[in-house]
Amino acid sequence: MTLVQEEGNVTAGSVGAPWRIGTRGSLLALTQAGTVRDDLIAAGHDAELVVVKTAGDLSSEPVQDIGIGVFTSAIRDELAAGNIDIAVHSFKDLPTEQDPRFTLAAVPPRQDPRDALVARDGLVLGELPPGATVGTSAPRRASQLRALGLGLDIVPLRGNLDTRLRKVSEGDLDAVVVARAGLARIGRLDAVTEALEPVQMLPAPAQGALAIECRSGDSELVEVLSALDDAATRAAVLAERALLAEMEAGCSAPIGALAEVVESIDDDGRIFDELSLRGCAAAIDGSDVIRASVVGSPAHADELGRALARELLDLGARELLSTPEPVAGSSTQAVNAPATDFTQPSPMENNQ
Repeated sequence: MTLVQEEGNVTAGSVGAPWRIGTRGSLLALTQAGTVRDDLIAAGHDAELVVVKTAGDLSSEPVQDIGIGVFTSAIRDELAAGNIDIAVHSFKDLPTEQDPRFTLAAVPPRQDPRDALVARDGLVLGELPPGATVGTSAPRRASQLRALGLGLDIVPLRGNLDTRLRKVSEGDLDAVVVARAGLARIGRLDAVTEALEPVQMLPAPAQGALAIECRSGDSELVEVLSALDDAATRAAVLAERALLAEMEAGCSAPIGALAEVVESIDDDGRIFDELSLRGCAAAIDGSDVIRASVVGSPAHADELGRALARELLDLGARELLSTPEPVAGSSTQAVNAPATDFTQPSPMENNQ
């Protein structure tokens, strides 16, 4: 893969000037941006990648400590300055507040949004013994793992996907939990020992989806990029992020959400699209998880997400989110949650 670092402010779309796609330099980010570049080239538009270093790439601190947008702000700065024409983000990394400088020009079809377990000896989650060390970068994953009541030792984890996988293969950890979509994009699905179903763990809002931005004034580019947009993915992701925004929580909060556009049939036999949204808020110590769901029209994705957020808040989500994190290395047997029988729906799923 050829990476192009450019200087100056070349007008997007000018003769001989390819569209410049800004991306982080990790394998996953380059792969994601590379698919956008390839799609543009296939449609007859010249395009190239420009690597942008971000504060998140330069820090080893937990994401929740270094701030929301840590992987996206530098790329957006380059876009605003005119040094790139297109920004490709993992959608879940973007702040929920809309930035008027940019247009969300496209949300391509989503990868499988589920979380994935990568464990030693091919083990699935229910086979890990009490005290097994499981690495994760996300409070959302940590809280839901603790809530399963399996007595796992949840430890913080940073680094790119290859680094995380090596923690298991080299014996430093018994398992890690990562986004299945990332492994799919870099061709490492062979490492997955179990894809975690939403009944076990709801993914992060917008997990598995990409956000393609350009400057709001670039109407020609907005039109070009719109060909990459998938309406069902956009509706699902916007509902999930509206839930997050209404709860005034950041991308590192222990909140899960998953929306899907599905076909339904009315009483007259007519087929129509329906948006189904599930959400949860979890205590970081795993002592409780609040779940709820809503169904409505994809055209009202934002309203559905905000309505579900208000329901979660009414059920006590705000108090749950303020629960302190357990002491590192301590037992993580859930306080109020017995070990889950994955062959039966969890009692908490009755609200979904």
